[in-house]
Amino acid sequence: MKLLKTLAVLILGLVAVLLLGGLLLSSKFTVTRTAQIQAAPDKVYALLANPRHWKQWSVWNQRDPAMQIEYSGPESGSGAVWAWKSKSEGDGRMTFTTAEPGQRLGYELFFPDFGTTSQGELRLEPSGSGTKISWVMNGDMGSNPLFRWLALFGDRMVGPDFEAGLANLKALAEQP
Repeated sequence: MKLLKTLAVLILGLVAVLLLGGLLLSSKFTVTRTAQIQAAPDKVYALLANPRHWKQWSVWNQRDPAMQIEYSGPESGSGAVWAWKSKSEGDGRMTFTTAEPGQRLGYELFFPDFGTTSQGELRLEPSGSGTKISWVMNGDMGSNPLFRWLALFGDRMVGPDFEAGLANLKALAEQP
């Protein structure tokens, strides 16, 4: 019986640490990655601004080729939307919010499973004979203390996906 009491106290203590500790953590996270692409900013932008092109370079689409995707709004630029359902990648919706051809594309990313929204931007700068691209995303995991633990590891969880996506984008944009 003493063992059960000790185990119960340990479990309650762990739950308290997770919940109370989570409340002390920031709910916000930022992920930033950059790459150098030997292609003109307009060529890179064309691969970003049309959500149908993301299937060619986004790591999320490549991990789940059976992902169900629906497109709405304009074909590209501000207002273009793509929504997906995926068993391995989760469900989500990306809406392009800001479009400055050859310079930047802003977006809002919504994940219904978490009830969270993130804002991001892909910035393009001429650099030598190519383009420097920066992919930045700012998110907020909300008031759920358990989700705040995810925010603590946001960069480590999402950063490798950004790196792989930018590498794929680079390979695609640098094709003749």
